[in-house]
Amino acid sequence: MSRSRLARLIADGSVTRDGRPVTDLKAKVAEGEVYSIAPGAPEDVAAAAEEIPLKVVWEDDDLIVIDKPAGMVVHPAPGSWSGTLVNALLHHCGDTLSGIGGEKRPGIVHRIDKDTSGLLVVAKSDRAHHGLAAQFEAHTVARRYLAVVYGLPEASDPRLHGVRGLTFEPQGVVRVGTQIARHRTDRQRQAVTDHGGRHAVTRFRVLGWFGTPPAASLVECWLETGRTHQIRVHLTHAGHSLIGDPVYGGRRKLSPAAVGEAGVAAAAAFPRQALHAATLGFEHPVTGEWLEFESPLPADMEGLMAALDSGPGHDG
Repeated sequence: MSRSRLARLIADGSVTRDGRPVTDLKAKVAEGEVYSIAPGAPEDVAAAAEEIPLKVVWEDDDLIVIDKPAGMVVHPAPGSWSGTLVNALLHHCGDTLSGIGGEKRPGIVHRIDKDTSGLLVVAKSDRAHHGLAAQFEAHTVARRYLAVVYGLPEASDPRLHGVRGLTFEPQGVVRVGTQIARHRTDRQRQAVTDHGGRHAVTRFRVLGWFGTPPAASLVECWLETGRTHQIRVHLTHAGHSLIGDPVYGGRRKLSPAAVGEAGVAAAAAFPRQALHAATLGFEHPVTGEWLEFESPLPADMEGLMAALDSGPGHDG
């Protein structure tokens, strides 16, 4: 339980010590004392169940794996109280949901951005919620993303060797290790920082490129940590922001000489960051079985790459 949840239970008289209610939040515990916690039944959440189609990749009594479309918010928030993944799960799962935190709700243990497509796992039981959360905290969950970025971020590029936090590993893998914190002036953005923030590690390598000279690339990314906007921030830090990214992409444009007019138009009109959560692997928190799922690139990213590859340039 969280500290805030425990504090509410103490305030409600739901925590006793040797049969007597605990009232002092700062009281020290002593050896031999016996504490009892009576959390009560989980309350229904304020979010409404909505009949929204879901692409379910796996489901059992403890968890569900969803292939989320781009444009769907994971959790209700100001400006997005309906149409979210949580609204859909409340309808799909009914009463078979985790009650962690004192609310009957889907066990959201990780998220992907609204305009990122792909795989995420949700806990249905409390034991699955605890087990999955522990794996994410220990960085043992396998997560692979595919992104279409500006330029060619190859390890052989001497410009990358001058970017702080970048190191180079075998087989063309680039490791980005920095601190990430909320931007000092734009609270909707994250930024690499030298002071404070949270440690973040992303690895990536180029799978293919578009144009001559290369104007854009298909990049495979692995997350070691899971910070907000991490891949988008780290690739922008490396000088290769994602095509379509409205927050970090800036005003970069492609050259018609490299990718043709159709490629330029497709990149300029792409309505979201070109990022897809393609692979998700984890140990089942109850059975111990290793599970791994793959999601193919969505049609919009396939169309973008086809347009980039249709011009006078060459797909590497």
